Amino acid sequence: MSNKLPVLDLSAASAGPKARARFREELHSAARDVGFFHLTGHGITEAETAGLWRTMKAFFALPEADRLSISNLNSPHFRGYTRIGDERTGGSRDWRDQLDIGAERTARVPGADEPGYWWLEGPNQWPAALPELRTAALGWIDRLSAVAERLLHELLASIGAPEDFYDEAFADHPHLHLKLVRYPGSAPDGAGQGVGAHKDYGFLTLLLQDEVGGLQVEAADGSFTDVPPVPGAFVINLGELLEVATNGYLKATNHRVVSPAGTRERFSVPFFYNPRLDARVEPLPFPYADRAPGVTQDARNPLFAEYGRNEIKGWLRAHPQVARRHHAALLTEGTPVG
Repeated sequence: MSNKLPVLDLSAASAGPKARARFREELHSAARDVGFFHLTGHGITEAETAGLWRTMKAFFALPEADRLSISNLNSPHFRGYTRIGDERTGGSRDWRDQLDIGAERTARVPGADEPGYWWLEGPNQWPAALPELRTAALGWIDRLSAVAERLLHELLASIGAPEDFYDEAFADHPHLHLKLVRYPGSAPDGAGQGVGAHKDYGFLTLLLQDEVGGLQVEAADGSFTDVPPVPGAFVINLGELLEVATNGYLKATNHRVVSPAGTRERFSVPFFYNPRLDARVEPLPFPYADRAPGVTQDARNPLFAEYGRNEIKGWLRAHPQVARRHHAALLTEGTPVG
């Protein structure tokens, strides 16, 4: 992996047959060889981005009491505010605080014979002191869902698969997830884990990051490469379900964030584009399937074809306090926490 991720222009997909063919060739290469790339030409304007940054920073500038009034400890759906150090990755605390937001839905309480992942569907929590946050966040989810849908179609077509193959899995109630994240600088103990090395659970992640930097992607030799911000671009990475779908031809790639030095803050907004919780990821028919090396085998992180199973295991591990308060029954089923 080079020190600079590929930069792809999504608008090329609408610029005529030659430009589209070239774009798909570049997309195929980036998704297969790296699993990460920058995306421009997505149609999100500077004004839209600036508006989101303003509203997001206004949230983190609220008094702590206002932020804690929507603590995710109140939510069996893992929605709301997480204090600095309360999330875990790889068993270690992440030195960041964040607000988790999903598609606005009524609470789903699974019955005795239903999978526990239905707990992930429910309402958001919104701070009374910042009513404009709801409009900004849900609007961002809608805008990026359209970008992600188009990008997924292009990605599938780029490897010779039917571009609409997974449309049914996203129909009706896709599981859309937005994080507003602040990294407040280095932890007092000097630990550099803004967020530890991990893979994303679903299909695609679209990340908006500020100019501070700190995102790193794992290379084939196990080293980590910096991903400097590209103005106006989203960082795109593939999730575990695309690895499952292609039997490892496309791979989810480990990535992490190193905390900014001193007390300098870093802000980022990852958006996760995922299918319905009960969607099963059918194997993707594509002409390179005979070159697929198989899905990554990791006893600590088994991959499931049913999306909700991947998602719930991650949330229970990452938020042990929420898990113990609201989901003791799920923990007794053997999902590790910590």
